[in-house]
Amino acid sequence: MLGKPERAALERSRDEFTHDLVASLNATMRDKGIDYLPGCADLGDFDPTSTSIGLTPGDAAGILPKGALERTYEKYWEFFTARRDGREPWDVYTPYEWRNVGAMVRLGWRDRAQESLQWFLGNRRPLGFQHWAEVVGRDVREPRFIGDMPHTWCGTDYVRSVLDMLAYEREADSSLVIGAGVSEAWLDGGVVVRGLHTRWGTASFTLRRQKGPGGAPRMFATIESNDMRVPRGGVVLDLPAAWAKSLMVDGERRAPSADGTVVLHSLPADVSWWPEPPPAKAAKPAKSAKPKRR
Repeated sequence: MLGKPERAALERSRDEFTHDLVASLNATMRDKGIDYLPGCADLGDFDPTSTSIGLTPGDAAGILPKGALERTYEKYWEFFTARRDGREPWDVYTPYEWRNVGAMVRLGWRDRAQESLQWFLGNRRPLGFQHWAEVVGRDVREPRFIGDMPHTWCGTDYVRSVLDMLAYEREADSSLVIGAGVSEAWLDGGVVVRGLHTRWGTASFTLRRQKGPGGAPRMFATIESNDMRVPRGGVVLDLPAAWAKSLMVDGERRAPSADGTVVLHSLPADVSWWPEPPPAKAAKPAKSAKPKRR
């Protein structure tokens, strides 16, 4: 950004490291006969909480082997739901798992991210404390090692994941993604974000859902400009609106994208969605011709 000659050397180092990282992952998967991303090269272990660092804050989802990346978190989700639903006995968990919530947001797994958030919020010790210890036991009365309490490393995993649910920077296309972890329930109460720091400046936005004419639900988003530059890849609105049939951006009709997102290339912007196409405007009745005087 400063035009220094060191930039070219840094880019070469980055590209070399990217090549070596992917080669190491693929070699380990072949050597260990696994279909998920290994936590480390020598063990080939299943450790999604470590792998998550590659997604956030590493933002390397665009270079990690895609099939193995998704399999890693499918496997984690199988474990998570078995533990949550009582099919898998458990004694303790480490709240480092909070970082997996941000990983699921970046994978597009909104509902799973929300379900995970609710489980972790409900499993604090003591429950009334606004924190997570390094180790959380299932039995609230059992004496045990808890590590640091509060454990601010776990706290940063929580903060980063919740911020990702609201908005995150995406390296692959140089875009700012807004709302990828927001639920419809949050929209009913309204989501207001002010002064969120990004590499393009501070972002401020409001997201909400309310009933429109006739009682049909509508979603609204207002993104302010502040001091923020529009990213090269745009501002991507990713709200739970796949059902939407109609879309308006700054008062102009726009066709919804296949994946339900809206890409904005100018700010400020006002966006609204609703489930049915708007009714066609009724044609104005033709004026009756005045009778000619004779």
